[in-house]
Amino acid sequence: MSSPSIHGIIGYTITPFSTDGQRIDLDALGLSIDRLIDSGVHAIAPLGSTGEGAYLSDAEWDEVAAYSLQKVGKRVPTIVSVSDLTTAKAVRRAQFAEAHGADVVMVLPASYWKLSEAEILAHYAAIGDSIGVPIMLYNNPATSGTDMSVDLILRIVDSVDNVTMVKESTGDIQRMHQLHRRSEGQVPFYNGCNPLALEAFAAGAQGWCTAAPNLIAQLNLDLYEAVLANDLEKARELFYRQLPLLDFILKGGLPATIKAGLRLTGLESGDPRLPVFPLGEPGRVQLQELLTLLR
Repeated sequence: MSSPSIHGIIGYTITPFSTDGQRIDLDALGLSIDRLIDSGVHAIAPLGSTGEGAYLSDAEWDEVAAYSLQKVGKRVPTIVSVSDLTTAKAVRRAQFAEAHGADVVMVLPASYWKLSEAEILAHYAAIGDSIGVPIMLYNNPATSGTDMSVDLILRIVDSVDNVTMVKESTGDIQRMHQLHRRSEGQVPFYNGCNPLALEAFAAGAQGWCTAAPNLIAQLNLDLYEAVLANDLEKARELFYRQLPLLDFILKGGLPATIKAGLRLTGLESGDPRLPVFPLGEPGRVQLQELLTLLR
């Protein structure tokens, strides 16, 4: 299966809530998507960790997915995270995303029980058989509890025709080097760990999947352009300039830090949904200081 041209800075969207947390704030969602696209990001990724997809009801998930895809309107490619606890629910989400215009769906093998390799492979195969769009395999043991080896990832790519790309978020740069080498550069992979952005591009990553463009899109884009221009000195300067904020976002939790940052920039998107707490006052002060230094 041929894949759409997914490259560069892939911006992860939030899911804004009303003040009481009981409904989705579609107006704020639309503004946040427009901000990202207007900033120049190369693709949009709704309903991942930043978008709190795991904390939405099915009806809310459908609402956010449909609205996001309509709002993006093919201005850039969309990668919709369809992960769920059961294969049947992930299939339903994947089919819904495809029907509403998603270019790619992203699948994390989430499960209450620890899955065997055979179960993981069957999960991807079932989703692949149910849709006609490409799948981005997502390896993030911190959120799924499952760490897929390079061997397993390549088995899945070989076995499921529309698993055509990989998002690697273990924080282990050697995984990316191995994926690139063992696939002979034929399997596009994407960095999902903010502090590894520079090393990941050096290892051959096609793009960087990140929530950071909600706050510092131009710096993220400038880094990517420096990498494309093979200007290593400039790329290093740009990366290390933004690294303190990238570390803060990761350690503070994506929904909490990004929503707090958007509030500081004038876009109210509510608090994260419980059990996730909003960023506390010391964190907000530190975040403001970091953003001020980068302006």
